[in-house]
Amino acid sequence: MSRVIKIDPVTRVEGHGRVTIHLDDAGHVADARFHVVEFRGFEKFCEGRHFSEMPTLTERICGICPVSHHLASAKAVDAICGVQPTPTARMLRELMHMGQMIQSHALSFFHLSSPDLLLGFDSDPATRNVFGLIAANPELARKGIRLRKYGQQIIAAVGGRKIHPDVCVPGGMNRALDPEDRGALLAGVEEALATTRLGIRVILDYYAKNEKFVRTFASFPSNYMSLVTPEGNLEHYDGLLRMIGPDGTRLEDFYDPASYLSFIAEATEDWSYLKFPFYRPQGYPDGSYRVGPLARLNACDAAGTPEAQKELDKFRKLGGGKPVEGSLYYHYARLIEVLFGIERVQQLLNHPDICGQELIAESTQILPEGVGVIEAPRGTLFHHYMVDEGGAIERVNLIVASGQNNAAMNRAVTAVAKQYVKVNGKGLQEGMLNKVEAAIRCYDPCLSCSTHAVGQMPLVVEMFDCEGQLLDRLERD
Repeated sequence: MSRVIKIDPVTRVEGHGRVTIHLDDAGHVADARFHVVEFRGFEKFCEGRHFSEMPTLTERICGICPVSHHLASAKAVDAICGVQPTPTARMLRELMHMGQMIQSHALSFFHLSSPDLLLGFDSDPATRNVFGLIAANPELARKGIRLRKYGQQIIAAVGGRKIHPDVCVPGGMNRALDPEDRGALLAGVEEALATTRLGIRVILDYYAKNEKFVRTFASFPSNYMSLVTPEGNLEHYDGLLRMIGPDGTRLEDFYDPASYLSFIAEATEDWSYLKFPFYRPQGYPDGSYRVGPLARLNACDAAGTPEAQKELDKFRKLGGGKPVEGSLYYHYARLIEVLFGIERVQQLLNHPDICGQELIAESTQILPEGVGVIEAPRGTLFHHYMVDEGGAIERVNLIVASGQNNAAMNRAVTAVAKQYVKVNGKGLQEGMLNKVEAAIRCYDPCLSCSTHAVGQMPLVVEMFDCEGQLLDRLERD
């Protein structure tokens, strides 16, 4: 008789999810599924609100990546107004976005993933966490905390606060950068770079000592998608879409992000609230693709900043002339992006107009729809709003990075479960199941961001009296 192993909840990820591992009659892994079990209804309850409210409303989707939603929403609102932000506002938005990249990637690597890498996948779960890391390597842990803090300082300096900034408005920003804040942020660049270099040495040392494990862990061919600059360089705030195939062939190139629906569609499965986006010409599931740091480094032609370019050259060698496939390489890609982010921070802070006062480009238009697309830390993020003549939201479509990586995460847990989960005379070992969880952590999913609407959700409302007795019950299938 077949059996099911449950990992519930998946730990060290943002949000709530579980994994089920399905065994055949012989006790071998036949399949595994990553279930996203929380539902968020942002696409529906934004309807009726004025479009200008959306940058501050949608950032409440998440406390980890609010800046990403704030900026993607602001870009959609700009499009509805038919306006481009002023040069200073554009730079300030990107500066805040780089702060988000730095703090989120630092959290993912130093706090959520490094305990597996530095303490061991099979180590005691009681100490295989950030507190165990502090005990084992306090200096590295401290530096990781300070690197994340630096990213948060950038967000606070530009956005007024570290979480849920409210500075983006139609056509620009409502707050200038204080020259004193500019000086303080510049003073932190060298320490941030030094910590990132240390993190890169740590991950490359781990790869060298565990070469076969890293190369084969949740490694599979896929499509990859990201934004790139008009020159084909690494880009996070703006740019054009590029989709490449498993061999690096460009399937779509320099594609207008506002036309994303012409080549991206979404499928659903009855065992997860999280949708499965796919590349339309290839259909589902063949057209599944990956986004995020691994995809961005696979898709771009160059990094665009000196130190990140040196690391990108090393990264490319891991693929032997093809895209890098192994899921554990996401960690290296993240740190390369932190390097890039810090270098961009330095470039932006040194621009003579970064503290300028020309912050808002005015507009009297209200166009029927607007699309905003950025590269969030976890991958490409789409905000698409449709409005009536008065600017009230009629329909919202959100496609987030964790959704676009959904098929890949399911492939990853299946591959790792089949390779490492063995039901034998010794019984299940905790480390086996941690490897399955670690496959998900490679993608650093943000599950609170990821689910919005799948048809009509089932609903049960129960009324109890003060003594706990059921008075009434209503149910919708």
